[in-house]
Amino acid sequence: MESGYEGILRGYLEKAWARGVEELVRALPAELPSDGGLRFRAFGVDCIVHPDRITLDGRPETGVKGVLTAIYCAFAPKEESPLEPLVAFKEIPNSGPYQAAFAANAENLLVPHVDKIHEKQETLLAAFSGHTNPDAPAGDFSFTLYPLPKIPIYYIFHLPDEEFPAAVTCLFGGGSHAFMPLDALADVAEYTGRSLLEMLRTA
Repeated sequence: MESGYEGILRGYLEKAWARGVEELVRALPAELPSDGGLRFRAFGVDCIVHPDRITLDGRPETGVKGVLTAIYCAFAPKEESPLEPLVAFKEIPNSGPYQAAFAANAENLLVPHVDKIHEKQETLLAAFSGHTNPDAPAGDFSFTLYPLPKIPIYYIFHLPDEEFPAAVTCLFGGGSHAFMPLDALADVAEYTGRSLLEMLRTA
């Protein structure tokens, strides 16, 4: 029996491939390997998107990460997506109903692990094609990750000390809030955080 996610995933894949291969290669952007599919990095691992399926790290992905990747393929703009201007989730119109869940699932999820994230940040940056943010306005350290090629997530971390607990701020760049549904964008941040924690457990 087909799961609900598989049906949703296939629907977005149909929309994506209706754009045509040339447009997808440019928009995502992606490579077009000789064995078929479109290849790029997604959620810190190698991703291949076929017309009927998605694999992450060589394994079929029919869950939330697969759906989010398919949505991205359907809506990623052909134009370049520069990092700035950055936008906080709470500043995005109509984000009110999602703000508490976003804070819990995208930011507070990482708070207990800030020390380990700081220790392993080079590994995380390499997996997510990321970079440090030397001009970050605040925090003890900051970096940008790319869970999907045109969806940068700009993190600001505060390490715990004797006076203040650890804290995490998550901002979006690349204009991603303009081309991806709001609930899906929140899920991208949540599953980026979950992917980070998975990597920390094995690092």
